[in-house]
Amino acid sequence: MKKPKSIIFKIAIVSILILSSAFTLIKLKQDGLDLVQTVSGLVSGIKNDTGDVLSFKGIPYAAAPIGDLRWKAPQPAKSWQGIMVADKFGASPIQGKPVPFGVYTPEFLIPETPIDEDCLYLNIWTNAKTKQDKRPVLVWIYGGGFSSGGSGVPIYDGEEMAKKGVIFVSINYRVGILGFLAHPELTAESPNHASGNYGLLDQIAALKWIKQNIEAFGGDPSNVTIAGQSAGSMSVNALVASPLAKGLFAKAISESGSFLVSNLQALKSAEEQGKKLTDANSLTLKQLREMPAEAVQKLQGRFSVIEDGYVLPEPISKIFAEGKQNQVPVITGWNADDSFASGVMKKEDFIERAQDQYGADAAEFLKHYPANSDEEAGVSDIKISRDQTFALSGYKWGAIQSSQAKNPIYLYYFERKVPATPAFEKYGAFHTAEVPYVLNTLKFLNRPLQPADYELAELMSSYWANFAKTGNPNGEWLPLWPAYKAKDGIVMIFNEHSMVGELPGKEGLDFLLSRIE
Repeated sequence: MKKPKSIIFKIAIVSILILSSAFTLIKLKQDGLDLVQTVSGLVSGIKNDTGDVLSFKGIPYAAAPIGDLRWKAPQPAKSWQGIMVADKFGASPIQGKPVPFGVYTPEFLIPETPIDEDCLYLNIWTNAKTKQDKRPVLVWIYGGGFSSGGSGVPIYDGEEMAKKGVIFVSINYRVGILGFLAHPELTAESPNHASGNYGLLDQIAALKWIKQNIEAFGGDPSNVTIAGQSAGSMSVNALVASPLAKGLFAKAISESGSFLVSNLQALKSAEEQGKKLTDANSLTLKQLREMPAEAVQKLQGRFSVIEDGYVLPEPISKIFAEGKQNQVPVITGWNADDSFASGVMKKEDFIERAQDQYGADAAEFLKHYPANSDEEAGVSDIKISRDQTFALSGYKWGAIQSSQAKNPIYLYYFERKVPATPAFEKYGAFHTAEVPYVLNTLKFLNRPLQPADYELAELMSSYWANFAKTGNPNGEWLPLWPAYKAKDGIVMIFNEHSMVGELPGKEGLDFLLSRIE
C-alpha cells in the first residue's frame, strides 16, 4: 500500500531539517569552540568585540541546591537537550541586596539581580582555538566574608586574562546560613557524618567539573590554579589543606587571608550553635528546608568555614605543620591598608589596649606599633588590624612553605594607593584594591587612574598569568621575583615603581608570630 503524498512530503521535510541541524552542528564544531560538549549538554559561547576571546557564562556545574538538596553536598548538574546559550551570569547566591559602602562602589559588588538559591554556576573565558590547545586554567573564588559575593562582580571579568593565554574560570558557591549551617540532624543524615562546609563542597564540586570538562574548552585539566581574595583566599587555603581537593589543582594564589593562625570552630560547637538557632525560632529541619530561602537568610547568626572532620579533618595549622597539605607552588600576600579599622584613635586608648592585650610585652608591641600621638595611634591601629586579620596568616604560610622546601612560595606586598577622589583618598591600598590589577580589569574601576596604574596592572596580571602557566611568576621582560625565604624576608613590593625588597613591617609580624607560637 502506497503512502499518501502528504506523508511522504512531511517525512522529506523532517529529514531535511535533521540533516540541516546535523550540518549546523558539524559546522559549529569545525569553527572551533563556538559550540562545546560538556557532560551535561552542548553550550555555545559569545565572542568579544575583537573576536579573540569566547566567554561562556552561567554554566551549571551542579544541580540547584534547593528543596531536599538544601544543606546537602552538591549533586551532579541535570542534563539538557539542545544548545544552552551561555551568554549571561547565573544567579548570585542568596544574600542581602548589594549596596555600596565605604570604598566599595558598584564595580566591587554583585549585580542587583538575579540573586537566588539556584546559584551553582560557573563562567569561562578562553582564547583557545581548539580543544587540543591545552591552555592553563585559573579558577577564581570570590570574597565576601563567606556571607556575600558572586562571580558576576565586574572586576572579576576574565577577558584580559584569557588574552594572556590563560583560561579563566569564575565560580559561585553558597554563602551565609545556606552555605555553612551545621546542625546535629544535618550531621546525622550525612553519609560523611559532617555538616557545615557546604560552600567548600561547592568549590570542590566546581573543581571536579573543571577537571572533567575544561579540555573541551581548550584547557589542560592537569594545569589548574586556584586563586581568590579575602574569603576566597581563605577558601584557597582550606582547599590546599583538604584531602578532598587532592589532584584537582596544581598551584594556588591566596590574596589577603588564610586560616593558618585561626582556630576554626569545631563541628560539635557549630552543631550546638545551629541547634540553638532552630530551637530559638521553634523550627524543625523539615520546616527550615520548606522556608523561602530569603526568609532563611534573615535568621541571625554568623556562619563560616568550620573544622568538620570531613572537608577539614584536622586544624589547618596542624595539617600544614605536619606537611599533609596538598603540595603546590603558592603566591600569597596582602595590601598596605588591608584593614577595616577607621584610623581614628586616641593615643591613650591605643596604649591602654596594648597593655591589656600584651601585658609585660606591651612596650615591645609599642615599638612596632607606636602611639606617640593620636595621629600615629590611628596609623598603628590600621596596621595592627591589617596584620592580625590578613598579613600574619600569609606571613605564617610563607614561613611554613619556605621551610618545608617542597614547593616555592612567592610573597608580595601591594602598597599602591589607588588614585581617588577626596572622599576615597583615605582608603589608600585598601582591602580588595589589588584585584583589578592582578586580573587587569581596571577598565571597570571608577577611579581617576593614571598611566602608572595601567602599567602596574599589566605587570601584576603578567606575573599571575605566568604563575598559572608554569608555577613561576617570572617571565622574559619582568623584574625578577625571587621565591620567598623566611630568613631574608624578601618580597615583591607592588607600587608605581615595583621592586624587590624586605617586607615592610616584618619586625612587627615577627613579634606577633612569636606571641602565637
